[in-house]
Amino acid sequence: MHQAARRRLEPVATCISPDAGLCERLAAYLKDAKGAFSENTERAVRSDVEIFTDWCEARGRTALPATTDTVVSYIDAMAQIRAPATVRRYVFSIATLHKAVQLQDPLKRTRVKLALQRIHRKRGRRQEQVRGLTWPLRERMLEACGNRLIDDRNQALLAVAYDTLLRRSELVALEVSDLLVEIDGSGTLLVRRGKTDPSGEGALQYLAPDTVRLVQVWLRRSGVIQGRLFRSLRKDGQVGVKLDDSQVPRIYKAMARAAGLGDDVVENLSGHSARVGAAQDMIACGIELPAILQAGRWKSTAMVHRYGERLLAKRSGAAQLAELQHRR
Repeated sequence: MHQAARRRLEPVATCISPDAGLCERLAAYLKDAKGAFSENTERAVRSDVEIFTDWCEARGRTALPATTDTVVSYIDAMAQIRAPATVRRYVFSIATLHKAVQLQDPLKRTRVKLALQRIHRKRGRRQEQVRGLTWPLRERMLEACGNRLIDDRNQALLAVAYDTLLRRSELVALEVSDLLVEIDGSGTLLVRRGKTDPSGEGALQYLAPDTVRLVQVWLRRSGVIQGRLFRSLRKDGQVGVKLDDSQVPRIYKAMARAAGLGDDVVENLSGHSARVGAAQDMIACGIELPAILQAGRWKSTAMVHRYGERLLAKRSGAAQLAELQHRR
């Protein structure tokens, strides 16, 4: 199998299906879909399909079209080594591949639905929560930074991520021209597009004065005056053109280690940690839900409730009753 061709899902479609007609349909779909989805979505689907086709190839099965037996067997096999949420994503990607060439959606097949239900019955739907990068952690990590250029960038990156609740892909896509500094020292950042804004309507996010100052230090010392706000840095200090979003969690982890935080904290930090931590801090401070939704650009309360479930539990009816009863 031609590995490079399959990774790109290029229409050398014998790599995926022995059916020439399906190969042609897949080629047409890939051409039409170019640029219609975010890079992260395209990358995830490519990776998931590659894993599935490798699994099928090793067992002499056909990936496209995949029989119900193949999909069910794949679900059962992946359930042994992957989290339920990951298995669901794998199946969604397989379904996307089939729908792209006008084949039946595997997710609508009864046996496939039952296979997914078995996972949920056995292991539940609950996903592990990443560590929230809350205010105390933010402060410790910023204070532990040195005076190198990379420290300036990392401080600005973390501070902006906390204030704006941006996802890592949104964070690295910011441009210098997106920053507007107000007379009072605060600022706004224009987020041109995001996961929930694929059409690019844009949103303005607030920056506190202390964050603006950190960004200004980074820009002044780096000499960056246009283009991407956050850049990669070589060991010799040379500033790159952009920063890959995969570096964001690595930066957080490196900052946490430098701050002397424990392995339990470091290992659970992710590119979403600043987003989670800021939401948790808002809940802890009693900020109303509509304002939290606006800050994080959430369209529903589901993720906010998930991020803040421990804090919200302490405000539940049971917690309030216990306090009124003066229970100790």
